[in-house]
Amino acid sequence: MSIKLPPYTFDDFQVGMKIKSQGLTITETHIIQFAELTGDYNPLHINEIFAKDTIFEGRVAHGLLTLSIAFGLFVPLVAGTTIALLEVSSKFLKPVKIGDTIYVITEVVDKRPSNKYNGGVITFKHEVKNQNEETVAIIETKLLLARDLALKKNVLKH
Repeated sequence: MSIKLPPYTFDDFQVGMKIKSQGLTITETHIIQFAELTGDYNPLHINEIFAKDTIFEGRVAHGLLTLSIAFGLFVPLVAGTTIALLEVSSKFLKPVKIGDTIYVITEVVDKRPSNKYNGGVITFKHEVKNQNEETVAIIETKLLLARDLALKKNVLKH
């Protein structure tokens, strides 16, 4: 049996297909750098003394950091075939703390071809899980994907 390696094109994805990413352990550096990048210095994320007295009993990762890392774990599958990210929606279900390892199970939930772009729109559901296999977030994305790498260059010129 032959397995195609990423990046995947529009035609490589089928509705119902599921793919599991590698994991990534969240560090203090991730949280601090994200705070610096975004300007979100909420003490819940950067002040351990403050965060210990909250319902989380310690610092937690920004929800958008969790979303960004989860999407980053998925992106190698479509790097070079994505024409555009069209939509993102997310639900954050559990906190992600320093030392948690998250991974993503991505499912193809819808696929619609587009003659205009010689590819189509795929809706993905990304279930973000921690090391205890608890779902910490659910993210849905819609991506416009090319049929192949060579065509992507031509599509973007028009």
